[in-house]
Amino acid sequence: MENILLKDNVAGIEAYVACGGYKPLKKALGLKPAEVIEEVKKSNLRGRGGAGFPAGLKWSFIPKDSRGSRYLVCNADEGEPGTFKDRELMLKNPHALIEGMAIAGYAIGAGRGYIYIRGEFAAEAQLLEKALAAARSKNFIGKNILNSGFDFELSTHRGAGAYICGEETALLQSLEGYTGRPRLKPPFPAVKGLFGCPTVINNVETLAAVPAIIEKGGDWYASIGNGKSAGTKLFCVSGPVNKPGVYELPLGVTFRELLEKSCGGMKPGKKLKAVIPGGSSTPVLTAEEAWAVKLDYESLAASGSMLGSGAVIVIDESQCMVKLLEVLARFYHHESCGQCTPCREGCGWIEKILNRLEEGKGSAEDIDTLYSVADAMKDRTICPLADALALPVMSFVKKFRSEFSAHAAGKTCAGSQRIEVRE
Repeated sequence: MENILLKDNVAGIEAYVACGGYKPLKKALGLKPAEVIEEVKKSNLRGRGGAGFPAGLKWSFIPKDSRGSRYLVCNADEGEPGTFKDRELMLKNPHALIEGMAIAGYAIGAGRGYIYIRGEFAAEAQLLEKALAAARSKNFIGKNILNSGFDFELSTHRGAGAYICGEETALLQSLEGYTGRPRLKPPFPAVKGLFGCPTVINNVETLAAVPAIIEKGGDWYASIGNGKSAGTKLFCVSGPVNKPGVYELPLGVTFRELLEKSCGGMKPGKKLKAVIPGGSSTPVLTAEEAWAVKLDYESLAASGSMLGSGAVIVIDESQCMVKLLEVLARFYHHESCGQCTPCREGCGWIEKILNRLEEGKGSAEDIDTLYSVADAMKDRTICPLADALALPVMSFVKKFRSEFSAHAAGKTCAGSQRIEVRE
């Protein structure tokens, strides 16, 4: 099928408009805001940042009787290890994001929008600034958009590279000028968000899908994919495959099809050992489990993992799973904001245990401690960062315990080489 998001040669506004760009915005402005929200609800578009919450439903949570400012925020702080699809989308199709935000802003009654972009994305931020200037020059954003009476100002805001700011309330804290730390909920952002006002926060990929939904209708979009997992998804594939990269495919595609047809299979001499299907925070699947799974929200949940951001990390049999988990633990320990004790202490404890095991100084008891510490971290913190490490730890230990036992006995991994992973 034709790509909805990743289209060729539409980065410039002239090319985007020539392909029908900003016509959906004009169409949306001719509808009532409630009608736009209903169309997005019908599409079954779910948040593409990881949580998978229905986008139209989130928009409808803005209190109808609220007075004063409302805000729309795009989460472009793509920091999940293994994830790089939003970056690709901003480089190749920035106007889809801008148009999607203008439509969403109209639907929720927001007069101001922000694209909170990761600090390391310097080239992407510059490109977005140029795209915003071009859109403003043609009155697609700004005052009285297309003579509709609707005003919507949109700008970028550079983050400072903190992974925690990918969490929506920490993002809001940072956007307000404070240290990026998650807030307790409730109140939820839709009620009390940016500057204390009703706010909707959506991911880049989510918002970029909105123009196509308005153009062709929610029913059309809902017909793509696999039931409740509707539409296309950007899958970013890394690891020892012949063609790593970002692929747009309908939700419900099998992992086998993604690997063999899109990515050209494993590299010569490499054999599949495991797959992390939705970014580093999701539970690992064994090769046997991965071959049988469909890549959608429900199927991956049934398999014991999650779709997450759609970052498919392919692992071959030469990779030491203890070393891999150690690298992940180091990342999450470093990125924990330290606000919650289970996360602050648990991430550090897990990293220390893995350090000992990797150095051949651990014990069999360390393996059980590793699992129990991770289990104690789950669902006990303000934000999901603790779970983002706990879930992989528990799945790694369950499914590859023999490798942890080999390390505890001072041996190399069974069937694996001890490989240093460069960061």
